[in-house]
Amino acid sequence: MSPPAGSAAAIPAVALRGVRATYVERGLRVDALHDVNLTVARSEFVSVIGPSGCGKSTMLNLVAGIDRPSAGEIAVDGRSAIGRTGLVAHMPQRDLLLPWRTTLQNAVLGPELRGETDREARALAQLDRFGLEGFADAYPHMLSGGMRQRAAILRTILLDRDTLLLDEPFGALDALTRGEMQEWLLSIWTELAKTVLFVTHDIEEAIFLSDRVYVMTRRPGTMKLELRIDLPRPREREMTTAPPFVEAKRTLLRSLLAETQR
Repeated sequence: MSPPAGSAAAIPAVALRGVRATYVERGLRVDALHDVNLTVARSEFVSVIGPSGCGKSTMLNLVAGIDRPSAGEIAVDGRSAIGRTGLVAHMPQRDLLLPWRTTLQNAVLGPELRGETDREARALAQLDRFGLEGFADAYPHMLSGGMRQRAAILRTILLDRDTLLLDEPFGALDALTRGEMQEWLLSIWTELAKTVLFVTHDIEEAIFLSDRVYVMTRRPGTMKLELRIDLPRPREREMTTAPPFVEAKRTLLRSLLAETQR
């Protein structure tokens, strides 16, 4: 049953309405986004795919309050998010772990900046869940690619926000590690009941993880397709060969190829 209109559950965790983004680069006007409309319900996992340079990362920066749109509305939990940082937890494409800080010190950076006194105890309690037990004192160069990403996601989780923005977090990983990280992320998402807006260039990754997938056009980016993923949860790797998965992949690939070939 759908929640009654106007109830807290009916308010999207993230909503973009008519969003445009224009900036000047080397003296030239660049239209990055045009009339972007997107919603993410609370505790939903939504992915966005699109051609390189279509504005996916720009969109996340707008939701995170790092940049401001040229037009349109952006709301987090029903409140305007334009120019307001701290409403969501944002993990950019690179893990950005500080090389002079240990795993534990990197994980607690956000709480440390807020002056939280229990930050290390909170982080230590999560290390096992994030596959980092025994590596609290390790520096980033001592960690594998997957461990670095888990440390970066832990740092994002410890910001203690209901909504996570993840920008291609597994893009630099090999195929085997990437698959393992996808399954691990789903287990964390299920356990913590977070809202996730996830950017990826990998169609199979988007299908495997998501409740819904948006496809963006070439720049200036806008949403050209929204596809609901009708696969049961919990997700299992064997689903990737099932007819519903294959059909979803065909639909998304056809839409994406139309943009890359245009």
